[in-house]
Amino acid sequence: MLDLDSTREGPKARDASTLVVVRDAAAAGGLEVFCVERHKVGFLGGAVVFPGGKLDPGDLDPAWADRATRPREPRTPIAPDESTLRGLSVAACREALEEAAILPLTGAPQAHAELLEWRERIAREGIAVLPGLLASRGAKIDLAALYPLARWITPVSEPRRFDTRFFLFVADASLTGAHDDRETTASFWAAPAEVLRRFRVGELQLAPPTHRTLEVLAAARDARDAVAVAERACLEPICPRAVLQRDARGETMAIVLPGDPEHEVREARVAGKSRYVMRDGRLLPEDPPG
Repeated sequence: MLDLDSTREGPKARDASTLVVVRDAAAAGGLEVFCVERHKVGFLGGAVVFPGGKLDPGDLDPAWADRATRPREPRTPIAPDESTLRGLSVAACREALEEAAILPLTGAPQAHAELLEWRERIAREGIAVLPGLLASRGAKIDLAALYPLARWITPVSEPRRFDTRFFLFVADASLTGAHDDRETTASFWAAPAEVLRRFRVGELQLAPPTHRTLEVLAAARDARDAVAVAERACLEPICPRAVLQRDARGETMAIVLPGDPEHEVREARVAGKSRYVMRDGRLLPEDPPG
């Protein structure tokens, strides 16, 4: 899933965005999150992730200032300027539409069938048709509904690197979601704790940022609580570092997070175990050896 080499210096990280979509669901214990499974090949192949992808030049079009609400200003900057913050927020919403048929909009809830139609038109004609679709409905992309949640940067030892901003969005019952059968092959709603359980028993694969985000959200009792989690989350960049780990089980690769004894940033930026260790082809959360 990852191509770690502690001796390699990868390229500069590319800007990217992810939309973490949650909703109230009493049957699931209070909160559900929408997940998609990527194709078995390529970056994060086969992993269960949140909808997202890299920033596209069109996401930075100044015209989005009139086609979307103003994004929330995070207490810790996650972008160099307002236009980039808007572009990153647009990217999160665009990717969610393309990969999951979910789009935060102003006004009346949008029917699932209409979102599927929009997605198909974009697949055929390109994202340039989206402004016209919004205008036909008298709606804007609701960037104000996105809550900055985290910022993860791929380790420098990776050959493909992304500086990904995670945004939380609370969906209503009208947004059911659906994978696209192109970049994503499956999708589901589930309680964060249930996704984590399935990972522990080997039913699915999670990258460390997804795993840690689910751990953070597992403590939320409902969607309102999830928003409170986002509002107090640390937004300083989390850039894991690849290290060679030697312990009683032998020698393996690990990625360490801020706060780990082998990371240069001494203060933890997200709660939980400070490293992910490669065990039988899976990166599993652990404490430092010894």
